Amino acid sequence: MRFSVFGEYTAAIPPPHIPAPERPLRSKLSKLWPWAVLLCLTLSWDASGADLRVMGWLGDTQGFALRDHGWLASVMHDGGKRVAMLMYACVLTMLFWPVGIWRRVAQIQRLEVVVGITVSLLAVSALKRWSLTSCPWELQAFGGVASYVSHWTWGVSDGGSGHCFPGGHASSAFAFLALSLPWLTSLDPGDRGRGQKLLAAVVLAGLALGAAQTLRGAHYPSHTAWTAWICATVAWANHWVFAWWAKSNTRLAS
Repeated sequence: MRFSVFGEYTAAIPPPHIPAPERPLRSKLSKLWPWAVLLCLTLSWDASGADLRVMGWLGDTQGFALRDHGWLASVMHDGGKRVAMLMYACVLTMLFWPVGIWRRVAQIQRLEVVVGITVSLLAVSALKRWSLTSCPWELQAFGGVASYVSHWTWGVSDGGSGHCFPGGHASSAFAFLALSLPWLTSLDPGDRGRGQKLLAAVVLAGLALGAAQTLRGAHYPSHTAWTAWICATVAWANHWVFAWWAKSNTRLAS
């Protein structure tokens, strides 16, 4: 794959040094409709108050029956975290010592992937650090000590330990949205197909990890949705920054 002149990636453009045609701003913005739809759906979910209804179906004043479920706690949480760490290590290794299909990926693209994943993880972690929102299993309604306070009410403590918004565990998967963009934005149909498969795998993994934490009482569904949106935002912004960088420094794309 090679960089085009306007944030797109190309693979096998003959001859290889002829850049792809520049795409208009409207074409670029049109690709953001999934991001906009996700934002609207997540805001609508927040406004509906569905978080508490869902958690009410899963728990009671005795807590959440599935909180310590072996599969959810050991496999989906602990195991999922270890898999994410292994994948991150593999991607980081490919930056310096590419093998297989990674040999076809320009170093600046490999750097983009690593930076996108890293910044996504840091963004979610930073928001969690600042947030005073506690996890559902800390609410009085579920046997805890905290009172429900919307995660939009910044600076107001709910009486619990806080630092639960957005969903950190789901970010273990959603951060890898950045991995799919170099392929998704390629002008080569084969590369776009690989990108779509990567995107589907990341989204499914993120939803599965988020759902596991919701079933355990650790996170509201909206926490997972906001994590997905944050990671998608970081991934796209990171992609455009690297596209601009490559356009400004064409020698890096060779």
